[in-house]
Amino acid sequence: MLVRALALSVCAGLALCTPPTRAEVLPATPAAGGTGGDGAVAPPEGERSGAKPKVDRETLPAVVVTAIPGEQAADRIVAPVSVLSGTELDEARAGTIGQTVSNVPGVQTTSFGQGVGRPVIRGFDGPRVSVLSDGLGSEDVSNVSQDHAVTVEPFLADQIEILKGPSTLLYGSGAIGGIVNVVDGRIPTAAPADGISGRVQAGYDSVSNGSSEAFRVDAGGSGFAVHADGLDRHDHDYDVDGQSLPNSYVHTKAGAIGGSMVGDWGYAGLSVSRYLDNYGNPAEAGDLATGEAPVHLQMAQTRYDLKGAVDAPFAGIDKLELNLGHSDYRHVEFDGDVPGTTFTNDANEGRVLVTHAPLAGWLGAFGMQAFHRDFAAVGDETFVPPTSTRGIGLFATERRDFGVLDVDLGARVDRQSSIPDGGNERAFRPHSLSAGFAWRLDDAWHLTLNLDRSQRAPAEEELFANGPHDASATFEIGDPRLREETANQAELGLHWHGERIDAKVAAYANRYDDFIYLADTGLVEDALPVRDWSQANARFRGGEAEATLHLAANASGHYDLRVWGDTVRATLQDGGNLPRIPAARVGSALSWHDDRWRASIGATRYFAQDETASFETGTAGFTLVNAHLAWSFHANDRGSWEAFLDGNNLADQTARLSTSLIKDAAPLPGRNISVGVRALF
Repeated sequence: MLVRALALSVCAGLALCTPPTRAEVLPATPAAGGTGGDGAVAPPEGERSGAKPKVDRETLPAVVVTAIPGEQAADRIVAPVSVLSGTELDEARAGTIGQTVSNVPGVQTTSFGQGVGRPVIRGFDGPRVSVLSDGLGSEDVSNVSQDHAVTVEPFLADQIEILKGPSTLLYGSGAIGGIVNVVDGRIPTAAPADGISGRVQAGYDSVSNGSSEAFRVDAGGSGFAVHADGLDRHDHDYDVDGQSLPNSYVHTKAGAIGGSMVGDWGYAGLSVSRYLDNYGNPAEAGDLATGEAPVHLQMAQTRYDLKGAVDAPFAGIDKLELNLGHSDYRHVEFDGDVPGTTFTNDANEGRVLVTHAPLAGWLGAFGMQAFHRDFAAVGDETFVPPTSTRGIGLFATERRDFGVLDVDLGARVDRQSSIPDGGNERAFRPHSLSAGFAWRLDDAWHLTLNLDRSQRAPAEEELFANGPHDASATFEIGDPRLREETANQAELGLHWHGERIDAKVAAYANRYDDFIYLADTGLVEDALPVRDWSQANARFRGGEAEATLHLAANASGHYDLRVWGDTVRATLQDGGNLPRIPAARVGSALSWHDDRWRASIGATRYFAQDETASFETGTAGFTLVNAHLAWSFHANDRGSWEAFLDGNNLADQTARLSTSLIKDAAPLPGRNISVGVRALF
């Protein structure tokens, strides 16, 4: 049934006469609003909302993906990649990075209330999905447990890039499932063309009686550029099933300042950012009658980044890039007013990337990445001992255009070690190989094949966990004998780039040797369910499809219809199901825009997930109906104002995500109406 529904969603797009593509690999097109996910990428902020004259979609520049060496245009990348920017990103923005990217085919989110949501890519989450801030890890502890928030703020992003499938080649063994790179521009690479640019936004959400305010300013002149941004979001307990969900509030503050020297030679700059978060755990709301106190978390991170690039520093070298980051992270889990466990993560990371000049027709880059982090969880729930982890990796990528055939090749070797306090060191040597091929059958049809062999070293919690974690309501037991896990993936994709229809369909299979997963045992310890970190061979297979039909473009505006769907199946070698696998989905959206207005309405159907692991509950199907309306006013060459009205879950469905550890206690928010205004200059 799930495969049939996915096929029907694709056929709905193809039946309108001309074949299809994914807009993520197209030149940027003016977003009609509400397409979400892999829909057409919108133009930069300064070119939308009436601020600049409209241009033909064929003449817009290609979207550049910064997470790929050489900053390739998205339409030339063989590996599966999606980009959110412009108006499409504005309409997708949510309180968590996971929710923001969750309408991209193949990407969903975990959910631990409205304050916590981490991306799930093709069924992979936790340490297998790396969340990056301008190319470096977020350096929080969100991969340790679902109740820990990510310290990357989507409301302050310029662009969000999603690389699906193994990205270990570029970003280390933690990225065996994919990456989400948030490009925030906190270290400017150039001065604004008009000397200053920015945006200010304020909004209100009905479902939580919440408010948010954010700003961003970039300025500069000859030889310098500066940046500042800030955000304050305050959401109260949100409504679901007609009543407020206790202890589901979140209050976030974030901000940064940065500056760079810029010139024809390149740039060099630094930034300092601060992230503060205070949010409740709706699964541990307490009970006044029994005197049980609610659990909440207070989080703080200070981050220092240094980044630079030099163009053509030596003969044979086109570009030399350096990226360094240091993070001081801390969060405290409170039972009422009493501090419980304190989590800290003191981390350093650096990358050097060298792009060489063309060599016998090959274009490519090589580099080195190193990190060192000291992690600790001290207090009532020291379920992971203080652990020092360090690693270093060398990598290289090459690509060549053979006319109708593009070839991408890559390799990486790493060394990683983890030393627990009072325990023995575990050392690993993961390595990765990749090959990608794109056949341009003609100007419209493209066929891609990606082959990857990647390895991941076990994370600290998988190796050394042994104790209760009340915030996630689990008693976790690790295994210090765990081995590297190995993924062997193949993906076949077919793209169509046409005048009236853009589309893509892809199918993939991933065979895992020694897959590491958190298994429910059915036992109870300290009144908490016991979950073991286990290892076994596993298989993942799935498909994604998307078609965007450009219905009309005339004096009344531009009309687009988008249909999409995804599905993934994950099983152990013995036939058992893996836990918390995303449900299959199909979605559609009809959108319209002209010079001043844009509007859309769409629905996403989540099917029931009953292919569950032992002791895991299933989820019923549900449909989320969303709508967007925006009006651009007071527009001129210097910028514009925009008022917006958004509706989410308009049918007020009870929506439980199969990827959520607390889905039975905390469904997604109910009907929500958001209003606000933003100024672009």
